[in-house]
Amino acid sequence: MTTMEETRVETTQVYRVYIKAAPQAVWDAITKPQWTVRYGYTNYAEYDLRPGGAYVSRPSEAMIAAGERIGFPTPDVVVDGEVIEVDPPRRLVQTWRMLMDPASAAEGFTRLTYEIEETQEGVSRLTVIHDLEGAPALAALVGGKLEDAGEGAGGGWAWVLSDLKSVLETGSPLSTS
Repeated sequence: MTTMEETRVETTQVYRVYIKAAPQAVWDAITKPQWTVRYGYTNYAEYDLRPGGAYVSRPSEAMIAAGERIGFPTPDVVVDGEVIEVDPPRRLVQTWRMLMDPASAAEGFTRLTYEIEETQEGVSRLTVIHDLEGAPALAALVGGKLEDAGEGAGGGWAWVLSDLKSVLETGSPLSTS
């Protein structure tokens, strides 16, 4: 393996979850603000679903309140980016920049890919690929390392996808706090 390939392995995070839901339901849960506010960090995701279209994630009142409880100010836009590729309900590729954390924001844009595939009737496999080249602070955050260290930053993609699965399968998030 070359040094470049070794770096890519270390800086690309891949998450996969199987969800008892049709691909369109998973797609909607990722791209529609009335869904995104129900799981994970409870943000409102707004997509212009065309190549070159904007992606903006705004905080919910619950997200702002959670930040205040730990003394963390929440900006008006928590994540932004641009749509690169869109193939509903199968694939979405975008840039992704976390604005809540100054260190992550300074690292710039990363590349995020959602792949949705029906594996059997009524069951979808959601694979999230986050290319974090040159973004070590964001890699730690979305990888759940800060939660593991007791820093209260949440469980990253693993937690978000677990919560998404719970909402789609049961109608309820993992936690109400």
